[in-house]
Amino acid sequence: MCYFHELTHSLFLAMHSVGYPRSQCSSPSPEDILVKKILLTHDPDGRRVDSELLLRMMENVMYYATTSNVCGLDLPDSAIENLCNTGVVGSHESLGNTIYRISHEILCKCSGEGDLQERLLAVFELLGSYSWDAKLVLVLVAFATNYGEFWLIMQLCPLNPLAVSVAMLKQLPSDLGAFKRRFKALTSLVKTMLEVTKCVIEFEDLPLQHVELEEETMIATMSPIYIAAYWVIRSALICSSQITDMVAAKHEQEHSTSTAIATWELSSLVCWVSHIHDNLRRQVDLCHNQIEAKLDRKLSDLFKKTHVDNQEILQMLFALEDDFPLKQGYAQAKVKVSELIKKEVILLVSKPKIGSLEDLLLLVQQTYDHPQQNEFERQYEIIWVPIPCSSRWSDVEEKEYHQLSNALPMYSICKPWRLSTAIVNYIRREWHFMEEPLMVVLDRQGRVSSSNAMDMIWIWGGPKAYPFSVARELQLWEEASWSLQLLVNEINPLVSYWVEERRTLCLYGSDDLEWINEFTLLMKEIRSAGVQLELVYVGKKEFDEHVRDILDTIAEGKLGLSLSYLKMQFFWLRLESMKRSKLRLGRTNDGDIVLKEVASLLSPNASVDGWAVMGEGSSTDVIKFGGKQFIECLKLFQCWGNDIEKLGLLGAIRNALEPPPPALKYSCNHSSVIPYVEGLLTQGTQVCKECKRPMEKHILYQCIVTEELNLRM
Repeated sequence: MCYFHELTHSLFLAMHSVGYPRSQCSSPSPEDILVKKILLTHDPDGRRVDSELLLRMMENVMYYATTSNVCGLDLPDSAIENLCNTGVVGSHESLGNTIYRISHEILCKCSGEGDLQERLLAVFELLGSYSWDAKLVLVLVAFATNYGEFWLIMQLCPLNPLAVSVAMLKQLPSDLGAFKRRFKALTSLVKTMLEVTKCVIEFEDLPLQHVELEEETMIATMSPIYIAAYWVIRSALICSSQITDMVAAKHEQEHSTSTAIATWELSSLVCWVSHIHDNLRRQVDLCHNQIEAKLDRKLSDLFKKTHVDNQEILQMLFALEDDFPLKQGYAQAKVKVSELIKKEVILLVSKPKIGSLEDLLLLVQQTYDHPQQNEFERQYEIIWVPIPCSSRWSDVEEKEYHQLSNALPMYSICKPWRLSTAIVNYIRREWHFMEEPLMVVLDRQGRVSSSNAMDMIWIWGGPKAYPFSVARELQLWEEASWSLQLLVNEINPLVSYWVEERRTLCLYGSDDLEWINEFTLLMKEIRSAGVQLELVYVGKKEFDEHVRDILDTIAEGKLGLSLSYLKMQFFWLRLESMKRSKLRLGRTNDGDIVLKEVASLLSPNASVDGWAVMGEGSSTDVIKFGGKQFIECLKLFQCWGNDIEKLGLLGAIRNALEPPPPALKYSCNHSSVIPYVEGLLTQGTQVCKECKRPMEKHILYQCIVTEELNLRM
């Protein structure tokens, strides 16, 4: 029987042995019995290997064995580290020893006596405890180690005397030119075997324990998987035999017809294995689509139900394929989702590159290193969920993920590229993830309490924003008011100290260096007159190198304090968050003073013309000035400076900018009742909102009693 006919006959037997219909036959043939024996060897005991990672390393070996180029397929450092630390889960045997035993089995059988069927059965018996994908991967890796060693010696021979000596002792061919077509056919076969193996891995990774396939689909898919396993391992044995034959070939045999026949046999096997791959690919795609449709419905239903805790939701999102789907911050320890029970969980959804380094530092500050964090134990955890721009992860995106996940203190998904398509689509559809990062909050029962808590965290920080619900956001805004304290909110320790001390503070921004010089010089004159005033430069909304030049000028000229470049970004980031938060809650400029003032600071003209905001601590007595208007006012300090002692600095400036209407001849009787707050009586004089004159201070004692009257009918 010729080689191709032998292949066809064996495949026919394999198909019938795993459930394909067969014609009538009187009794099982020896080959039929052999294939059934192969299926009987399959007795998995829970042993697992990282098939995906091992297969990538095997691809690397094959790549470097077939090319002299030394760049293009380098694995990330974290992937190499994971490979060094990986092993056979559920077995006391090390991964290296497992691969060695398989490699030894293949080499011995190739060089020893016995037909292909006996060798095939011996390998299957050795791999009986593994799943189908692990069988294929381990055999391919074992073949790659032998093949890689062969090519390593051959490639080093021109440069390394040690390689030359080893090649001579092994009696390796001195010239491989005659085997060029044979190696090309062998490489094509290995690539096809890899594609088949990837299909099997993809099927094994389906969350079948959570979402069941239809019975007909399951049966129709398992048969091609059995056939694929049979032919991939059989092909690996044939490839190993081919290498052994080439090494043992005499010089006169290098150009003989045996080489041509061997090349034709490999090419024929490529065609057949490709046909198996196409059939298996269709079946796995069918399974994948069926699972995704069911998973999407199940996920939607799950979020509508009430749960005791967050475990079922987190299991469905992240633990469909892996019992340890998360890695924990700097420690890089793999953990289960059960570690997050009884905690609020924030899902940080973003692209593999979250943003700039500055944004990341600020996010860590607001969530993990916040000044209020030590006041109580953190009751929330963050899981980073990176989602690529397209349906597939690029090498660049994967590298960025590894770099960030190893540096961030939060949890991250170990293998985000294996997230189900249904889950990714659900996140995009239901949580409206597009390009910008968002933070979806799941409460302790797994319910979505906030579709995006990013703005809350930027404005108030994690400890104060907890538990990040819409109700908490409304409560925080009710407690907040337009003040310097709201604007600076612990951005800078010194500025925060000035706010607590209720010092008069002036924030200003512009990208006009001429205006800044004029403004700061006029402010110096006022301070030299004994006025207590602190200046803080906060830059502008759109950062560029010009802002850095301004910072240098302010520092060199000692023109006051300026926020660092990072803190400036934080200042404007918070203003943007305040605006978004207010608009999301339905506020308008006309009815909300915070939104109105923040929107004016964010307007494009503000940075061009220059602006200043002046106030004291948490006081709502805040003045905002346009650049030119304020400069003209400061130039007239000699005129209104004498009013500071009576009206205070803010009152004097306000009186100078908005003097009482000249037509007002009568006395103004407007009054303002201000609730008592500790330390309020020490403030400067209040200014009347009607006539802009200073108001006299009186003390009002008011008794408000509420009684319940029982009225009898």
